[in-house]
Amino acid sequence: MEVSYCIPQNDVLKKYIECYYFFKAGKESGPINYRTFPNNFCILSVNLNSSSSLVDNKIMVVPSKDQSVSSSLVCRYIKPIEISIVPPINEITIYFKPLGLNHFADDLPAFLKQKNNYEFSPFPDFKEAMKILFNEDAVPKQAALLEKYWISKLNNKDFTLLYSILSDINEGIPVESIARKHNYTRQYILKLFQTHTGKTLTEYKKIQRFKNMLRKKGKDTHLTGLAYSNDYYDQSHFIRDFKGLTNLKPTTFFKNVDVEKPSIWHFIG
Repeated sequence: MEVSYCIPQNDVLKKYIECYYFFKAGKESGPINYRTFPNNFCILSVNLNSSSSLVDNKIMVVPSKDQSVSSSLVCRYIKPIEISIVPPINEITIYFKPLGLNHFADDLPAFLKQKNNYEFSPFPDFKEAMKILFNEDAVPKQAALLEKYWISKLNNKDFTLLYSILSDINEGIPVESIARKHNYTRQYILKLFQTHTGKTLTEYKKIQRFKNMLRKKGKDTHLTGLAYSNDYYDQSHFIRDFKGLTNLKPTTFFKNVDVEKPSIWHFIG
């Protein structure tokens, strides 16, 4: 499978989009299986001439005779998702930063409220625009078209309050203090956060702590040091959370996963 990683070139899009991945797997490739681990991004995947389904934390992508574009969105997962791909496929995956997709898709809160939300097409012209993009063979041209499209969909909604709340959360400020700061109830802050991120505050903080720990892994190779330097109560708390988010022991995870890469995947066959 050929995977190309790109970061946005447009300075405005950099505020809302973390990166893009372009996947190409030819007929000569065998089935691809890997796990992707929880993060706080909203992940929009677009496929050409293939279909995907999400069942019990497993995504299956298979070729389709239907010459069409399908798209899906995953914003809330707190356990690893196993992904199985049967080539040939063409896929583009966009990682939106927390709150980022709200600047483009007006109906995102309504979509996130649904229990079985997966298939997602944010605009009436989205699939047709993506089909044109897939017709380009060169990744730089695809990336340029992709950015041009998203810039055309940018709205001017004011999310100042949400970004202030998110900043306070990332600083470790208790939600009660955040509520007093903005003169809202604790319940309102929690509801507003989940409405626009697709995650509860507890889920977000657990994943963010895990992400911060991975960043520090190179500086501290001992599990006890990692636990205490990342605000876990003790080593058992660290291991319990780690297994819950990865289904792996820390030693097994670090042996098989390159945490220096932008996105962490574990190929399993």
